[in-house]
Amino acid sequence: MTDYLLQLRGLTKAYPGVVANKNVSFDIGRGEIHALLGENGAGKSTLVKTIYGLVKPDSGTMTLEGQPFTPAEPRAARAAGVAMVFQHFSLFDALNVAENIALGMENPPAQSEIAARVRAVSDQYGLPLDPTRVVGELSAGERQRVEIIRCLLQDPKLLIMDEPTSVLTPQEVGILFETLRKLSAEGTAILYISHKLEEIRTLCENATVLRLGQVVGTCDPRSTSARDMAELMVGTKLHVPERAARPAGEIVLELKGLSAKAPHRFGTTLKDITIDVQKGEVLGIGGVAGNGQDELVAALSGEMRVSPAMVRYQGADIGQMPPNARRKIGLLAAPEERMGHAAAPDMSLIENAVMTATIREKLTQRGFVRWAKARSFADNVIKTFDVRTPGPANTARSLSGGNLQKFVIGREIMQAPDVLVVNQPTWGVDASAAAAIRQALLDLASKGAAVIVISQDLDELMEISDRFAALNEGRLSPPRPAQGLTVEQIGLMLGGAHDMEVAHVDV
Repeated sequence: MTDYLLQLRGLTKAYPGVVANKNVSFDIGRGEIHALLGENGAGKSTLVKTIYGLVKPDSGTMTLEGQPFTPAEPRAARAAGVAMVFQHFSLFDALNVAENIALGMENPPAQSEIAARVRAVSDQYGLPLDPTRVVGELSAGERQRVEIIRCLLQDPKLLIMDEPTSVLTPQEVGILFETLRKLSAEGTAILYISHKLEEIRTLCENATVLRLGQVVGTCDPRSTSARDMAELMVGTKLHVPERAARPAGEIVLELKGLSAKAPHRFGTTLKDITIDVQKGEVLGIGGVAGNGQDELVAALSGEMRVSPAMVRYQGADIGQMPPNARRKIGLLAAPEERMGHAAAPDMSLIENAVMTATIREKLTQRGFVRWAKARSFADNVIKTFDVRTPGPANTARSLSGGNLQKFVIGREIMQAPDVLVVNQPTWGVDASAAAAIRQALLDLASKGAAVIVISQDLDELMEISDRFAALNEGRLSPPRPAQGLTVEQIGLMLGGAHDMEVAHVDV
């Protein structure tokens, strides 16, 4: 036995055209909170999937508690004491919490026993959760608690967490960190993946940095700046987005009393949203997940039709206009869910380019796809937005989450829209890629486009927005100039406070 819980030595994994991991070696101590850092495509996902038994390495060894560790599947990893909370939740909306947890068990006990264990663990670790509640009615933070408690019921020795705070409020992040610290104090090791480097500095004791599949350094995040960690990840100086001065332009998009029922049982109804957006403006819309963001994007993109006169574009009523017609006149949108909504997983990047860019890029002629032109457009997106992929013929599924995000956002920006609506534009991307995407959005606005950025990252919104509005239970607050807004004011707006109440916060 050693002081280390998990030891990795020389792990290597290659796929056609790319080496995902190359000779990766590091150790994780018992009770240690260890960060795994790297830009998109650095090999983090492949590495943790190897530890969790989803990927078999080509070479190298793993040792768990001094014994060889070669899990052939996640079931074997869990049996050995390794649990993982994925970035994308795997829950069934129509089932309750206890039923969802039972689905992850090999031999689940009676529902009453599962419910009792859920209550006990949730109380023990400060993660309040009612086992009888239907998952579709839970907030994003509560859904994550389901995933965490499902792991804790396994009494893990190592807990892997992939981007765990991407959908959480600041208050929920605080609760999560207290839970992780308690687990650490009890001896559970935590391998923590996040692009939010200030969180890494707050939580983690050690960090291993990957670049292009290889370990390029280690550091103590508590004594290393976020900028230094980011530059170690990318190997170059970090670019800070710059805002060009731009005069207020004419109103290009108006929402007048926009109201619409949620398209499905667990959605959010939009309620009397009234706002206008000007050419050259970046309008930031913040809100906790599940407050109507998806429905608002659907109403603007044309995926969800609304009553006449509720959405006006350059003075014309477009409430009943379908998505392709809106794209033709210059209103484009990129949804939050990249895999399966913004991109078809098993289609190539060329084919995914054709799906949304056909009209504006003239990718068809007489009913036939102009494949050479489509390939050229996809290639241009890949090069301009530094999408890490062997080529445009590769499928969307083959890309890391952050690289697919860069492709999806770049595909829309490069069609030169007059209005662009983006939901979570930098979700799951590294610091360098996030800066590049934000700069591209600012550049688009400087050319006269109106840009609506919907995001749960308040730092992002304050960095690029001219005005800020908050979405709460389907209602949108009156927009305010972003410059000078305090955390207290933003917090009130996110909580649904009226403009009058916000205005009286002391600054």
